[in-house]
Amino acid sequence: MFLGRGETYCTVKNKTEQGEFIHLDVPEDREGQRLDHYLVEMIPDITRSRLSNLIRSGYVLVNGSSSKAGNRLKTGDRIEVTLPPPEPAALKPQKVDFAVLHEDNDLLVIAKPPGVVVHPASGHKSGTLVHGLLAHCDNLSGISGVERPGIVHRLDKDTSGVMVIAKNDRSHHALVELFKARQVKKIYHAIVVGRPGTKKGCVSQAIGRHRGNRKKMSVLQHGGREAITCWSILEEFTDRLTYLEVRPQTGRTHQIRVHMAYLGHPVAGDTLYGNRQLKETNDKYCIERQCLHAYSLSFTHPVTGELLEFVSPVWPDMRAILAKLRAIQHQ
Repeated sequence: MFLGRGETYCTVKNKTEQGEFIHLDVPEDREGQRLDHYLVEMIPDITRSRLSNLIRSGYVLVNGSSSKAGNRLKTGDRIEVTLPPPEPAALKPQKVDFAVLHEDNDLLVIAKPPGVVVHPASGHKSGTLVHGLLAHCDNLSGISGVERPGIVHRLDKDTSGVMVIAKNDRSHHALVELFKARQVKKIYHAIVVGRPGTKKGCVSQAIGRHRGNRKKMSVLQHGGREAITCWSILEEFTDRLTYLEVRPQTGRTHQIRVHMAYLGHPVAGDTLYGNRQLKETNDKYCIERQCLHAYSLSFTHPVTGELLEFVSPVWPDMRAILAKLRAIQHQ
């Protein structure tokens, strides 16, 4: 357990079947500080919301008695915090294939195959990435008190590539803030139909739920959420297909797929946002899913502060399509 400033006043006991116990003696320079503010500073690997829940549930005692979050501390107060064991996840672990790019006590970085749904939902109650993560991880310390992986971003079912997953409250909170602050650099590779008129560009169009089809998202002139996608051409092919590097600056649902379709260049294989030309292309090259791959992810480690970058090579099915296109290009 990492402790903040004032750690000389803290004792962390070993874990037992009842949970983990932390004792803190309030020093003179913390006289008058709120209980919840003091705990957030002293136990930074537990989120503010979970500490508030622990206080409300009676797991935090001051001088042997339960207390309120706003109570002011006095010099010499003895604080006892009980961290109950994480509740077992309601889901049953299942073996799900994915490649591990990096793993430590705080996070897991994987390469997700196409065809794998990230989170259980209607119609996908088993065989999801979350089921597989529960089977893979044996040291989840719990997210908000529940033994489960912390999903901080998602990839569509048929999008392959890099994902980062939190293994505890502290890393989950920090990663969420990094994504929210746009401090995570994401690079995708995509094969799209047609040829953009320029070598690179950016789309800045708000995205919201499609008004006629609730399964789709769309560019909205009124309402919606800010969405920015930048792209540059990697290769152009004679069969009017283009290989792009795509750098989303925001993280809206289906963002790349929606923006490329808006430009008139839908992602090859994307039957939800495609057009007639896309269907012909899919048939010709036997494309079975959208040709979109999360190629790399760069961010600061939520605990160590180290700058990390992870790359997942383009998935074999996309590589095979690119090989066909290059062969035709050189005929």
